[in-house]
Amino acid sequence: MNKASVRPVATVHEVARAAGVSAATVSRVLNGTARVAEDKRLAIEQAIAQLNYKPNVLARNLKSGSSRTVGILTQSLASGYFADAMAGVDEALQGTGYAPLIVSGHWKPEEEAERIALLIARRVDGLVILSGKLEDERILALSEQVPIVAFGRELQGENARGFCLDNYRGACDAVEHLVQHGHRDIAFIAGPPDHRDAQARLAGYRDTLARHGIPQRTALEAPGDFSESGGLQALERLLASGQRFTAVFAANDLTAYGARLALYRRGIAVPDQVSVVGFDDLHSSMYTTPPLTTVRQPLFDVGQRLGRAILQMIRREPLALEAPQPTLVIRESVRAV
Repeated sequence: MNKASVRPVATVHEVARAAGVSAATVSRVLNGTARVAEDKRLAIEQAIAQLNYKPNVLARNLKSGSSRTVGILTQSLASGYFADAMAGVDEALQGTGYAPLIVSGHWKPEEEAERIALLIARRVDGLVILSGKLEDERILALSEQVPIVAFGRELQGENARGFCLDNYRGACDAVEHLVQHGHRDIAFIAGPPDHRDAQARLAGYRDTLARHGIPQRTALEAPGDFSESGGLQALERLLASGQRFTAVFAANDLTAYGARLALYRRGIAVPDQVSVVGFDDLHSSMYTTPPLTTVRQPLFDVGQRLGRAILQMIRREPLALEAPQPTLVIRESVRAV
């Protein structure tokens, strides 16, 4: 490129001269820190366009003490579950001047704490935490340094708020759907035993059976880990045990995918011989064979609510943070017996 054709970078003082105002007035317009007469604002915007002025965002943010970033701690960058929630946060931030900075904790409390410390060191203005195993007390302590909103835990601190979806109610709805279709021998593939969502779904499964007078059969409760491979192995163990069941309630959709594969390999038709219900309603669940009946967690909506809430906390505005409700999505993986 011909060096002579490169336009030199304009300064704020050149913008001020072209607009016929002071450099301080230009700064107030750029920062939005004070009202400026409409004619002056228009003149400044025209001068900025003509001179192709690029403000030094980093320097301005350092001066104001704001990085204009929101940290997001997720647990997996590859999971569709967390991707939907992150997309919701990102949508809430669009057009606000704030950008997301995303890290993963990989379900390891010490790594979560390390990544949060890294985000705080990067001077994020607020922090969104998507699930995880870090203790609530540690999150409340960290909120003394930066505003925090969290999903998957109930928090009520001066500078920290969080909510959970009603996993118990969602599990009750899933099992109730199977019972209403005549199923009484309902297997359950659990999630990690130390995961609060998994615990709530197990309780919903057991309590719904009890309400209908269906005896609890621990032999039909298979351990799992919220993964496809865990669902596959759990269903294979159930089949090998010789226990009779006409339906499977999987603790999440990934588990249901693995269970469906185990049934396919045994030549067991879904739903003609065994019905399957999941939990989450991942995008791919409407395209499984057959499409999966599941409990929908409105994760994009969750992310939007978290994103709006952290902006309210950063701006010290009144906070409105209410949890959406899970709903049963009926597709084609359940039939009556």
